Amino acid sequence: MKIVVIGGTGLIGSNVVRRLREAGHEAVAASPGTGVDTLTGEGLEQALAGARVVVDVANSPSFEDRAVLEFFETSGRNLLAAETHAGVEHHLALSVVGTDRLTDSGYFRAKAAQERLIEASRTPYTILRSTQFFEFIGGIIESGADGGTIRLSPALVQPIAADDVSAALADLAVGAPVNGIVEVAGPDRFPLDELARKYLAARADGRQVVADIHARYFGSELDDRSLVPGDGPRLGPTRFLNWLSRPARH
Repeated sequence: MKIVVIGGTGLIGSNVVRRLREAGHEAVAASPGTGVDTLTGEGLEQALAGARVVVDVANSPSFEDRAVLEFFETSGRNLLAAETHAGVEHHLALSVVGTDRLTDSGYFRAKAAQERLIEASRTPYTILRSTQFFEFIGGIIESGADGGTIRLSPALVQPIAADDVSAALADLAVGAPVNGIVEVAGPDRFPLDELARKYLAARADGRQVVADIHARYFGSELDDRSLVPGDGPRLGPTRFLNWLSRPARH
């Protein structure tokens, strides 16, 4: 089966492509670097010819409010229109747990706009909302840095290994579209400030982490429901503390 992975050369996309190829599928890694640009439409028709499934894991190069919204709306419209023309049978997109709740964040508003386009399209679809990747915890911590102090919300998070997200995507790609949302998360929940302390301690980083209920997460204040999945999510098997003890993988 031909499966096109948009963003197929990135962290998640390359992993999904590898998994699908190992399972015997014709997985195409589509990205600007391989001649496929969803913003301009360049290469889309050729890449999607004969494809039954499209997996969209592309992300905006800029998180500035206007730029990220333009990326997801323009890319989404171009991709979905090309899929309709090509007769694609399943559109699978990667989104974020909390997209519908964190409306103060420009990034989450843009992801919500992407989801609405998918839901309104003619192509059967699955949206996989994931919690934060272990691999992005360092960046989240730095977003709260203020000199030698880091201010982060104590709200609960349930992060997941990127490899486990990729496994879920590869599995969903070869299944029937659910025409709805599936959530995936790691096996453990932590207050975000506690997670940060564990991460920094493992790297011998002595900066102080301060719990601040008003600390913003990419523009939004958090509560204990903001970034955790609802009932019955898929759970990745990799535990955060086990991942943290393997620095060679980061």
